[in-house]
Amino acid sequence: MGFIIMLIVGGLIGWLAGAMLGKDVPFGIIGNIVAGLIGSAIGSKLLGEWGPILGGVPVLPALFGAIILILIVSFVAKRMNK
Repeated sequence: MGFIIMLIVGGLIGWLAGAMLGKDVPFGIIGNIVAGLIGSAIGSKLLGEWGPILGGVPVLPALFGAIILILIVSFVAKRMNK
């Protein structure tokens, strides 16, 4: 059950990061989950594990990490389309 909650929290964090930036995450809900979970790893490495933790995911560092990840992916995708 914890794994499913972690996927849901990761998806919500990825969706929220995309909404805050005004950018769609590629691949829909799967992309949101991936962005949230990878963002959690990035944010935890950069900022540590602090703030509320839901489903084993530290929410605030994960959100910051997902924002960073989405910005990087958007930049690379824009460069590849030119």
